[in-house]
Order: sequence, then structure tokens, then C-alpha cells
Amino acid sequence: MGATFTVSRIELKRTLTTLGVSEKKIDELTGELNRMHRHANAVVFAGMLQRAGLKAEDAANVLRRIGIDDIAISSIFNTLEEDRIKSAYGKVVDIVVEQ
Repeated sequence: MGATFTVSRIELKRTLTTLGVSEKKIDELTGELNRMHRHANAVVFAGMLQRAGLKAEDAANVLRRIGIDDIAISSIFNTLEEDRIKSAYGKVVDIVVEQ
């Protein structure tokens, strides 16, 4: 079972401001989190951070600050990249070789 991590709105806003995210983008991100009842899986949250303008390394630093380890962060970004590839290119073709 996965772990749960909590970050306060003030801490998140402070961290994002330090990383140069605009007030408007921060408000959009927190609004989206509120619509999700303040619960998001880590892959979705990482994607939200990137859509707010953070580079992958800065988004990883945000995840580290809330207590997620580097192995999990690597897995999060791998899953995020796989999801992007699937959405850009569609489903991978199933190939069956019959003998």
C-alpha cells in the first residue's frame, strides 16, 4: 500500500513562490487541488507542478520537501512520461506472432 504525504497550503505556496511560480499559477494549482478535495496521487500532482511551470528537477524538489524519496520520485516521473507517450501516440499496438 502506498504512503500518504501531507503539505500545508502555506508551505506549498511558499515553496512554489521560492521556485518562481507566479501567483496566478499557484492559485490555479491550489484551486485544482480543492476541486479534487485536496487529494491527488503523486503522478497527478507532479503533472500539476509541471503544468504550473516547474521543470522536472524543481518539481522533484517539491516532492522531496514533502518527504517522498528519490526512488519513488523516479518512478513517479517515469509513470508521468509513459502517460504522456500514451496520450501523444495512442495505445501501443499489440502484435501476435503465431507459429
